[in-house]
Amino acid sequence: MKKLMRRAAITCAATLTLLPATLSAQAEPLNRVEVESIIKEYLVANPEVVLDALQELDKRRAAEEESARKASISNLSDEIYNSDYQVVLGNPDGDVTLVELFDYNCGYCKRALSDLVRLVDEDKNLRVVLKEFPVLGKPSQEAARVAIAVSDVAPDKYEDFHLALLGQPGRANMASSLKVAEDLGISRASLEKSMKSNQAAETFQEVFTIAEQLGITGTPSYILGDDVIVGAVGYDALKEKIAAERE
Repeated sequence: MKKLMRRAAITCAATLTLLPATLSAQAEPLNRVEVESIIKEYLVANPEVVLDALQELDKRRAAEEESARKASISNLSDEIYNSDYQVVLGNPDGDVTLVELFDYNCGYCKRALSDLVRLVDEDKNLRVVLKEFPVLGKPSQEAARVAIAVSDVAPDKYEDFHLALLGQPGRANMASSLKVAEDLGISRASLEKSMKSNQAAETFQEVFTIAEQLGITGTPSYILGDDVIVGAVGYDALKEKIAAERE
């Protein structure tokens, strides 16, 4: 309630333009108390004005945020869609690219995995870009480091690794991620050697920069065209947005 009252107070000045024009024709200028009294009387008599003003303010702020986000996507286009620090699934030459920022320990990412698999299976012109965004602590960072190493030393097995690790129950960490990789026949020694490089740190830096610029704080989050889609919105919603992007 207090928050609403504060926001309402901010809009009060705007209501002056709605007051009868005769006020400007007063022989004597109004003092502060008189002006405040007139505003109060007007708002009490027309409370819907406050709601209208707040709704308009929210609409303008949303439009400004959307405009800024689209500008950021345009400025970061290469990093978002064509970076060296990413993995591409589906059709690498697809006519539409869906970017997903994910965390191996994100329950919603696990839930959304089947949606992405279905989209790739059904849409042969869809290009999917996966970006490691380990926001859920050290175990997530460890899992992401192993995944990045897998994409480095055994890129042909990355998709199987990704599906297995994200699809398994329990918390992903260094040990569980290495086990998944080894079960796929990937050399542990090769992975450990790859993890000594700066590739993971550089990947994290780029992805977190993208997320910061676009206001992305959680997973899963998607980037499609010049739009950001937050959360596990489901297969139908993603399919609809992909179709709209093609129009």
